[in-house]
Amino acid sequence: MGCNGGVEGRSGATRETGVDVTVVGSGPNGLAAAVICARAGLSVRVIEAQPTFGGGARTQADPDYPGVLHDVCSAVHPLGVASPFFAEFDLAARGVELVAPEVSYANPLPDGTAAVAYRSLDRTCDELDDGSSWRRLFGPLTDHVDGVLGFFLGDKRSLPPDLVTTVRTGLRVLAMGSPAWGLLRGDDAQALFTGVGVHAISRMPSPVNSGAGLMLGTVAHTAGWPVPVGGTQTIADALLADVRAHGGELVLGETVTTPPGGVVIWDTAPTALLDIYGDRVPSRYAKALQRYRFGPGVCKVDFVLSGDIPWRDPRVAQAPTVHMGGTRAQMALAEREIAAGRHAAWPMTLAALPHLADPSRIDEQGRRPLWTYSHVPANSPADLTETVTAQFERAAPGFRDLVLAARCVPAARMADHNANYVGGDIIVGGATLFAAMIGPTLRLNPWTTPIPQAYLCSSATPPGTGVHGMAGYYAARTVLRREFGITTMPPLSP
Repeated sequence: MGCNGGVEGRSGATRETGVDVTVVGSGPNGLAAAVICARAGLSVRVIEAQPTFGGGARTQADPDYPGVLHDVCSAVHPLGVASPFFAEFDLAARGVELVAPEVSYANPLPDGTAAVAYRSLDRTCDELDDGSSWRRLFGPLTDHVDGVLGFFLGDKRSLPPDLVTTVRTGLRVLAMGSPAWGLLRGDDAQALFTGVGVHAISRMPSPVNSGAGLMLGTVAHTAGWPVPVGGTQTIADALLADVRAHGGELVLGETVTTPPGGVVIWDTAPTALLDIYGDRVPSRYAKALQRYRFGPGVCKVDFVLSGDIPWRDPRVAQAPTVHMGGTRAQMALAEREIAAGRHAAWPMTLAALPHLADPSRIDEQGRRPLWTYSHVPANSPADLTETVTAQFERAAPGFRDLVLAARCVPAARMADHNANYVGGDIIVGGATLFAAMIGPTLRLNPWTTPIPQAYLCSSATPPGTGVHGMAGYYAARTVLRREFGITTMPPLSP
C-alpha cells in the first residue's frame, strides 16, 4: 500500500507506464537514489526482482523458529552512523534505533586469548600487548573523524574537506597496505587490525585492506559499530517509507530484462547492462564490461543457538561482531588461498551476534541468531557449516551443543538471494584500488555510462561496499544535474 500517490505492486500489476526515473534494484544505494530523486519532485519507480525489498539490507524469520530473525546480508552497521547521507536522512528520527555497544569487535586467537576493540580507544590500548602502536595509528584519526570519513566516503573527485587529515590517512593506507604494516606491534594488535581489513576480501597487505581497516577501525573508536534493533530490514523500511511518502512507486517480483523508458539508475552489477541493453551498449564500453572481474565469494551460515557462546576469553561475550580468522599470518594465508581459487583450512569468518545489542532478537524460549560469512573461492558450492562450527568450538568449547539449527547458503547460490552477488562476491567486484577510486570502468564520472540515460549506483561504484547509501547519493546527484538541470540537492531530513 502506498501513500501520497505512491503505488506498490508486483509483476503484472496495472500501473502508469511513464515515470521520470526508474531505479532497478532496491539495495541501500538504489533506495538512497530513489529517495533523493523523489524528494526533488521527480516521479520515481523502484523495481526489485526479489520478493522483498532491501537488497543487502534485509531481515527474515528463521523457517523453524519464527521468533528468531536472521539478517540476510549485512548485520552490523558502522557506516550507518558514519555516512553523510544517513546523517542527514536521520534514521533515528524515523524510528530506526541503532545500538552501539561498548565492544565494537573482537578477534579470538588460537591460544584462547582475544584482541578486543572497544569504543574507548584508551581501553583498547590498555588491554593490548603494545597499545602504544595502536594509539599512534588511530589516535590522530579518531581526533579528526570527519576528515577520515570525508576521505573514504567522498566522491574522490571533489576537494576533501580536511586536507591535513586526508594526507595523514592516505599515508597510513599506504603504509599499512605494504610490507610496512609491521609498524603495528604485538600479535594481538596485528590480528585485530587485520581482521577488520579483510572485510574487503582481498590479498593482503594491500591498500584496499588497509583502507577498510582504517575507516572501520576509526568508526569503531568513535561512533561504534551499531546493531539496528529489529534487524537490518528496519533501515531499508525507513528508506522505502520515504519513497512512498514522496509519491514513489514500488514494484516487487519483477525481473528487468529490457531497458525501461526514460532515465534509469541501476543498483546492479555493471555487467548486467550487457544482457539488458545488448547491442545498444557502445562497443568500447561493452569490451570494458566484458573484462570486469568479480572477486572471491562468501559462504553464509546462519545458526540458531539455545544460549550464549562460552568463549574461552570472556571479554568476547560482549562483542556483537567477532572476527574468527585467527592470527594475522593465518588470515593472510587464508586470503591468499581463496584468491588462488582454493578453500582455506581455516577461512576468514566474520560473525555477528546481534542479540547482544538487541535483546529483542531472542525469542521467548531463549533462542538467538548467529550470523556468519566465510570467505571462499568464487562460485564455490561448498557447505562450510562444519568448518565454521569447528572454528567456534576451538574458541568456545561447548559451542556445538548450543546449535539448534544451521542454514547454509553457499557462494554458488548467493546470487539467488541478490543478483548482484555474482559467484558469491558480496563486494560486486569492488575490492580493488581501481574500483574504489575510479569505478567499474575508466570514466571521469563513475556513476555514468555511455548508454543514454543509464546510470550506475551499486557498490561497484565509489565509495564502494557497505550500507552507507553514498553511491546512490552521488548517482542521484549526477542524474539531477545532467538530466533535469537540478543543481541543488533536496533536503533529506524528516
